[in-house]
Amino acid sequence: MRILLTADPMIPVPPAGYGGIERIVDALAGELRRRGHAVGLVAKTGSACPVDAFFPWPGHDVGGKIDTVRNILALRQAVRSFRPDLVHSFSRLAYLSAVLPSRLPKIMSYQRHVSPAQVRPALRLARRGTLAFTGCSEFICAQGRTAESDWTAIPNFVDVARIDFQPQVPADAPLLFLSRVESIKGPDTAIAIARRSGRRLLIAGNRPTAGAEADFFERAIAPHLGRDGIEWIGEVGDVEKNRLLGQCAALVVPIRWDEPFGIVFAEALAAGTPVLSCARGALAEIVRPGVTGFFVYDADDGAAAVARLASLDRHACRTDAERHFNLPVCMDRYLALYADVIAGRPHRLQPAPFT
Repeated sequence: MRILLTADPMIPVPPAGYGGIERIVDALAGELRRRGHAVGLVAKTGSACPVDAFFPWPGHDVGGKIDTVRNILALRQAVRSFRPDLVHSFSRLAYLSAVLPSRLPKIMSYQRHVSPAQVRPALRLARRGTLAFTGCSEFICAQGRTAESDWTAIPNFVDVARIDFQPQVPADAPLLFLSRVESIKGPDTAIAIARRSGRRLLIAGNRPTAGAEADFFERAIAPHLGRDGIEWIGEVGDVEKNRLLGQCAALVVPIRWDEPFGIVFAEALAAGTPVLSCARGALAEIVRPGVTGFFVYDADDGAAAVARLASLDRHACRTDAERHFNLPVCMDRYLALYADVIAGRPHRLQPAPFT
């Protein structure tokens, strides 16, 4: 097959640092090519992802009308040049506008919150049976699903082979907060959990430098760093992330929002590291309470969960990552969807893990 992938024009593929969707697109392109498919990519200028054809977006302002029109025309030209069997978009739905009425099969993948109102204009414009949708979780699919639209939940994935499995850690192994260090991720609650449980906490991730979230960091996080076992690591790359996940007793990210997925949770499971988080968004599709982690509600509940970590089997964490969130497994699901969309038949829906 010839597959044209698209990613938004803000961050290159692959990203130099933070960039979850861009990592997904990069890995997807690599796996498709490894399996013998031709891959084109429309992405930010400077993207280094190895593909068979690269087309840079001319407009970088995703909210600007002029740049949106420029990118609509650029995608149409990329289709004419690459002649794909299917377009798989991880970018703005609006960029598909010029090719929606064509017979070309198209898939729009959502990694963020969505509503039926957002997809209905595209459904009206698209030729019947040529546009399908995926969400990174059943939670996201349920938000966008309408009677007229075909949605398939395919989780975000990790290349499990690149993450070292650690079958055991010392009894005094630290806890780890690894995410963007902002209020919706609950780093302050993670600190409170660590203190109540008497455990060290490593805090790793990119921190905001301006605005309300920077104020939150200075007020709620910075005063605790370097005290009572609370250690600041900062932003980390893949090698350091791998090391941190493997040496910790649990990933503690007590979210305060409805997470669409959260790749770091799958990465933790691949390392054999249990997850402590909150039962919001897609977390019920990732964590099995009492098997691969615990859902917590506040700091006291979190401390009680830390005391029960020894009851969890790190092998079960790795097994779930291999079965549900591994790159080859998710690639199989995408290829099955590609075949159905190209053939113009409804996709055989598969249930999301654990739901």
